[in-house]
Amino acid sequence: MNAKTDYSKNRNMASTAPAFLSVWGLQSYYGESYIVQDISFNVHEGEILALLGRNGAGKTTTLRSIARMDNPQVLHGEIWLDHQPLHNMRSHEASIAGIGLVPEDRSIIPGLTVEENLQLAQIAPPVGWSIERLYDLFPRLAERRRQEGVTLSGGEQQMLAVARALARDIKVLLLDEPYEGLAPVIVDEIEKTLSIIKDQGITTVLVEQNAVRALNLADRAIILDTGGIVFDGSAAEVLENEELRSEYLAI
Repeated sequence: MNAKTDYSKNRNMASTAPAFLSVWGLQSYYGESYIVQDISFNVHEGEILALLGRNGAGKTTTLRSIARMDNPQVLHGEIWLDHQPLHNMRSHEASIAGIGLVPEDRSIIPGLTVEENLQLAQIAPPVGWSIERLYDLFPRLAERRRQEGVTLSGGEQQMLAVARALARDIKVLLLDEPYEGLAPVIVDEIEKTLSIIKDQGITTVLVEQNAVRALNLADRAIILDTGGIVFDGSAAEVLENEELRSEYLAI
């Protein structure tokens, strides 16, 4: 069998702007399980970066590590955002520094209306977009502002989860599987929203199993395989490279 092509040789060299978010030598563990294995990459300000790979490749673990969640444990490496070191922070400190994580389960708070979920996000500084501005971005949420958040449709819950992140003054939006379980027409709406967010200068890191949709939206792509980076470059290059897509994304 032929040796695998090394698609990662140009990692961290893509694009022209200086790095805004940098991950250096990141090693993350769940207990004794070594999940993210010494990865390094840069994200440039205003970019949409697609973080791709098969199930179990370490994508969600990478997002949770950047957001400084209690799990996984980051035992080695550095994470920098806009010249601030995140690697010694707890999750609430990373949030104050500008990290906004939208987890796969969306984590809508039961018992609270749409508007109460948004108000709770703004209970402490730094406050981001106003609630009325968020309703302009997501008119469906405005229509359902008095409805309990957990009773919304899947697409509406995803909108609420993104809106809640934007209610904070964030610099980087981390999205974990935002298209999962959503109809194509709702995915279209989410993508339009992400383009608007990009126009506002917010940097986005997108983990998504629907790789083709993610690549069509993203500027750059990183592909993980068993905890390591196997590709770092333009999203267009992944779309054009059938061998790469077949080997690591099964598309």
